[in-house]
Amino acid sequence: MKKTGREVRLAFSSTNLPTKERREADQPANLEENLLSSGWKSAFEPDQKIKLYNYWRSTCSQTVRITLNLKEYEKLNPVKYVPTLVDGEVVVADSFAIILYLEDKYPQHPLLPKDLKKKALNIQIASIVTSTIQPRQNLPVDIDFIEGRFDLDKKLLWAQHYLNKGFTALEKLIKDCAGKYATGDEIQMADVFLEPQIHAGITRFEIDMSEFPTLARLHDAYMKIPEFQAAVPEIQQDAPRGS
Repeated sequence: MKKTGREVRLAFSSTNLPTKERREADQPANLEENLLSSGWKSAFEPDQKIKLYNYWRSTCSQTVRITLNLKEYEKLNPVKYVPTLVDGEVVVADSFAIILYLEDKYPQHPLLPKDLKKKALNIQIASIVTSTIQPRQNLPVDIDFIEGRFDLDKKLLWAQHYLNKGFTALEKLIKDCAGKYATGDEIQMADVFLEPQIHAGITRFEIDMSEFPTLARLHDAYMKIPEFQAAVPEIQQDAPRGS
């Protein structure tokens, strides 16, 4: 599916990777074997290509995929490598840093509003996701600590505890200010961080979203947006079959 002008071009192809299971960890132990790199090119600068090294199930990678889709990039010619953004001589790691880089360099579809209060709110939401929730579900130090000490049910409870804690904070923060999306009626930075985490909460960690009605409503809204649909983990080409 391709669109022109201000619309996002979506033309996805990628390469299947080895299917070694990494449940909660953001990065597999053997990065070179398990991760995918994909090229994006600008709808406005056809000769400018950047490459994202990403992993299908990583919420951080999903956040960056959504942002690239919104910034009107097209995914091309994937090769297997590790998750990071390469734009010419610029190499950027960490999803938050990548998105701030894309926001500054590629002005189409700005993710941070000019209003300082709304801008701060978007950054606060993104920070809660990246500093409160993701480290507990993704970082190998936590997974390695509980691996071998707890059975599968207790490991799930471990992740659910931190997800529920983070979702409770997010629900309180946005319930009175959300519009169609998290901070208004336009897709902004908060949304690209929220949806991957909500998706993971529902599909991987069995979170009861009835306790978080605003987040649940936002998830339904995000799933109607092509750029978000195209970034979901299960349809990425490096996702194991049946995931």
